Amino acid sequence: MLKKILRRADTVITEFENMIMHWAGYVPSHHFRRLIYRLGGVSIGRGSAIHTGARFYNGKNIKIGKDSIIGEGAVLDGRDKLTIGNHVDIASEVMIYNSKHDINDPNFSAVNYPVEIGDYVFIGPRAIILPGVKIGKGAIVGAGAVVTKDVENFKIVGGVPAKEIGERQNKNPNYRLGRAAWFR
Repeated sequence: MLKKILRRADTVITEFENMIMHWAGYVPSHHFRRLIYRLGGVSIGRGSAIHTGARFYNGKNIKIGKDSIIGEGAVLDGRDKLTIGNHVDIASEVMIYNSKHDINDPNFSAVNYPVEIGDYVFIGPRAIILPGVKIGKGAIVGAGAVVTKDVENFKIVGGVPAKEIGERQNKNPNYRLGRAAWFR
């Protein structure tokens, strides 16, 4: 009984932290948002920016590398480990999930799988990354794609479900993404 009470209390605290981070996501100051996100447990690398309206689920399991940009309205799921590399550009309204329901379980229980996004990845607007996916270095995910399987280094994928549609020619990226817009 005590175990159940403690688990429920932990859930309530986590949900409260998620709500505070969600509210902070609408303050037009990168510095303020980064402070709140870091207090919520999100690891954010130097020079990275998270634009307004981001939504987090358990920030303690989310690690964002340096010089990465997370677009407006992104959903970052930390119910399992979520690792985002360096120099990653995640466009607006991208959803990255690492928890789903087991549709064959009689209780429809949740199952969690880590998601890993390599360095120099670009994920287009409104793409969805599902649990357990690894996106390799330099890969590109097209707008609106639903990624259900791993994406190899430098591959370009698109569609529902995402399939390989090309390959990135630059195999040695070394760019910096630059500074984020002030009021995003």
